[in-house]
Amino acid sequence: MRILDIVNRMGPPLPWAEGDNIPWNDPEFSEQMLKEHLCHDHDHASRRLATIDQQVKWIHHELLNCIPTRILDLGCGPGLFANLLSKLGHSCVCIDFSPASITYAKEQALKENLPCKYLLNDIREANYGDNFGLILLIFGEFNSFNNKDTKNIVTKAYNALQDNGILLLEPHTFEAVKEMAEPRSSWSAKKKGLFSLRPYLCLEERYWDAIVRASTTRYYILDGVTGDVMRYAQTAQAYTNEEYLTLLSDCGFSDITFFPSLTGSVKEIQKGLQVITAKK
Repeated sequence: MRILDIVNRMGPPLPWAEGDNIPWNDPEFSEQMLKEHLCHDHDHASRRLATIDQQVKWIHHELLNCIPTRILDLGCGPGLFANLLSKLGHSCVCIDFSPASITYAKEQALKENLPCKYLLNDIREANYGDNFGLILLIFGEFNSFNNKDTKNIVTKAYNALQDNGILLLEPHTFEAVKEMAEPRSSWSAKKKGLFSLRPYLCLEERYWDAIVRASTTRYYILDGVTGDVMRYAQTAQAYTNEEYLTLLSDCGFSDITFFPSLTGSVKEIQKGLQVITAKK
């Protein structure tokens, strides 16, 4: 792209029409994102280790009754949850399409001899296998997919669970997805960052589609050295709690329960996220 293409850009983009997501599977981008996952000064990419430890204990004690089971972690990142769960006696299969995160997770599991299998794949396309006692998809990733892909993921999760197995979701609230469209536009200058190791400008535009009920963010990345321009787009689908209930029940789930956080406590709320469990 050229700067003129930004000037002549079309109006609000249709959700998912300009790309599924930012480039998680790009090797350079994934290396930069891994650094953010492993930085425990913030909760932007992965949560702080102390928080993860509390949330893993809640999953182990409250959802699994301290009984070892097979766990499928969808969108696992660098394996921070799975590695802790495996140390509590669970065996884990983990899927993510960030190459740097999967490489790191494999190395850690091998180093500590943990029963974790890490697979580089897109969870929309991957074969999940079967006989899992728990499947989790956390940290808002649920809303990254369009309705068709979401229903496919939930259906595959249902089929991969053993009887009485649990699906654990941590999606955004409807209000949080709508708020993603604000502020309308912004820009920032980086000496290096997620999108490049070279200096760049990042121009952002945010849109709310009231018909589809989805927020889309456009990113225009202007390389400070070459002048090249790249565009990425990221969309999040909003659901009401009633729609979450309908989606899960339509896919066969029952005993659908909402929690305020991944520790079940209102004291641990992360703004804009909630927790849903559903049983096969």
